[in-house]
Amino acid sequence: MTARLLRLRFLGLLVAGIWIVLDQISKTWAQSNLMGHPRFLFGHVGFELIYNSGFAFGIASGSSAIITIFGLIVSAGLIFALWRTSRRTIALGIGLVLGGALGNVVDRLFRHNGGAVIDFIHSGFWQTFNLADMGVVVGLIVIMVGSRQRQVSSSSNR
Repeated sequence: MTARLLRLRFLGLLVAGIWIVLDQISKTWAQSNLMGHPRFLFGHVGFELIYNSGFAFGIASGSSAIITIFGLIVSAGLIFALWRTSRRTIALGIGLVLGGALGNVVDRLFRHNGGAVIDFIHSGFWQTFNLADMGVVVGLIVIMVGSRQRQVSSSSNR
């Protein structure tokens, strides 16, 4: 294994770890400061504490155990993918998705919310979400862009 590949793996795991910590700090803040007291910055945009026992958008509410197992399986797959990548952009994206997935798994396993995750970022035009959710979405976009860049550069080399 080359030093470059080790650095890529470390980058992905470091990003995941940082994202988990930021997510948990933000959820602790939300739980301490928003219980029964939403804070709207302008209009309906702001912070409002809700507990989500389902997937994104409340799909499969009440299926926390199944969702936790699914999150752990996905996380294992992401670690496997991280070990196989040789691209910095992809490693970064995987780290964000992994951090987001594990951030929500941590909520389900270690917070006493009946298996629910803490959502608190309220946009007014989208479902309420958290930093873990942002990590998953932004990470997937980074992976898609990174994959597309490789395809474009490969196509132009033909």
